[in-house]
Amino acid sequence: MSASTTTLRYPGYMNNDLIGLIASLIPTPRLHFLMTGYTPLTTDQSVASVRKTTVLDVMRRLLQPKNVMVSTGRDRQTNHCYIAILNIIQGEVDPTQVHKSLQRIRERKLANFIPWGPASIQVALSRKSPYLPSAHRVSGLMMANHTSISSV
Repeated sequence: MSASTTTLRYPGYMNNDLIGLIASLIPTPRLHFLMTGYTPLTTDQSVASVRKTTVLDVMRRLLQPKNVMVSTGRDRQTNHCYIAILNIIQGEVDPTQVHKSLQRIRERKLANFIPWGPASIQVALSRKSPYLPSAHRVSGLMMANHTSISSV
């Protein structure tokens, strides 16, 4: 929960209010199938097992079903897709790394978007909390609007 409000607590020049965050995820009031994902999600014992936390690794892991906080039973027969994605990336991040990561995700077609809307991942960069020590250089939260939630 704290990762979703980090842009409010440590505001930058963009995404510094809740309405701005949610408005980009929900294009119309009836399309409100929100889900979240977080990485790296670790316990004290498993911190050493996370190899690296580069921007590309974090953004790629956020799209993996095992890092999503809701189980929707996505199957290959049903053509579910993303309506919108907002990634909040915390930590020491260079904006050029974000741009390169978005290009690689687009080239590899890791995210399947709706055909009638913009097929892009929005990214908000945020500082880490100075009060919460972390072993990871970069962490990320994905807030997504996905059609598979409609079946839950």
